[in-house]
Amino acid sequence: MRALLAALMLMTPNAALARGGVIHAGGGWAPVDRGSVCEALSRSEKLAAKGKVQAVAGFAFSPDRRSWGEFHARLSRVTRPGSSAILHVGNQPFLLVVRGDQVWSRGPGQERAIIEAARGGGRMRVNARASRGVRFIHPYVLDGAPTAIDAAA
Repeated sequence: MRALLAALMLMTPNAALARGGVIHAGGGWAPVDRGSVCEALSRSEKLAAKGKVQAVAGFAFSPDRRSWGEFHARLSRVTRPGSSAILHVGNQPFLLVVRGDQVWSRGPGQERAIIEAARGGGRMRVNARASRGVRFIHPYVLDGAPTAIDAAA
């Protein structure tokens, strides 16, 4: 029941996330089939207040393989222009591409390394700096991530 509720919460933050069907939900992750892309998704452990943006992270896989394991996250805040965001998976840091309230992995090599680190379990977090200069962190559990990644791929 908790897994189903988590999957439904992953699908409701906005209209773009609402399109698609949950393939299976387990742990803190759920694979979602959107037709043109499948994603393994999780929401941040920090729940957003009502009316605020919920941080969500995941990995995208497209049938044409143009996107194969791309890490992406929607942050709860817009980042400071020119600032960086870092994903930590376990004790491994990964510098991300930043635009507004969105972050992405930097390419296939980094994507493979992030997925490999995520398979090791534990926790991950995205660290960034908001437009007013305040640092913020979005933590995620990795329980269920390998299964969701495999199902989405």
